Amino acid sequence: MLIKSLGHAKFLLETEAGARIVTDPFDASTGYPITPVKADLALVSHHHHDHDAVDTLNGQPQVIDTAGVSEPLPGVRVTAVEACHDDQGGALRGKTLLFLIEAEGLKIVHLGDLGHLLTPDQVKALQSPDVLLVPVGGHFTIDAPTALKVCEQLHPRTIVPMHYRTEFNAGWPIQPLSAFLDLYPARAETLQLLRVTEADVACQPKLAVLERTDG
Repeated sequence: MLIKSLGHAKFLLETEAGARIVTDPFDASTGYPITPVKADLALVSHHHHDHDAVDTLNGQPQVIDTAGVSEPLPGVRVTAVEACHDDQGGALRGKTLLFLIEAEGLKIVHLGDLGHLLTPDQVKALQSPDVLLVPVGGHFTIDAPTALKVCEQLHPRTIVPMHYRTEFNAGWPIQPLSAFLDLYPARAETLQLLRVTEADVACQPKLAVLERTDG
């Protein structure tokens, strides 16, 4: 499987069979460039403009935006788990979905706009992913210290931070990537993409920073 960062919380996951899964597509108001990306499946954690712009994707992707378990593509299983967008039970920003994508013997978890530590039931559903895509910027999501605790809850093989301040959203009230990297004990490895298989998953870096690509 290939995992590419398209910026913010938007990732492209491509299986060896050619299935293309895009998470949380954003619109132009985020400041990030919108480039044509073909998708067979779009995972939408919640309906805010920086996570649900499915109309920016090429093709006619299936969309998952509700909790539940499904097999939308051959060899791909998706578990969507409901969580809160804040630490007040959703009173401030509503709900978000946490996604477990299982394909090719791998478990990839995308935590959407998670706003709190995971509950025991959420931990049980998402435990021990091979790759964890975790928000770290704070304000709209968990912040860096809380993200570190969430990583400790889930015990991922590889951590990929997302949803932090960059040159594209410099005016947003969120923290830069360095706030998380300064806390995490392992040295980050910066990559253009993450290429991972069931056979080599144990060889992947513990902490990977994916450079933004246009797909």
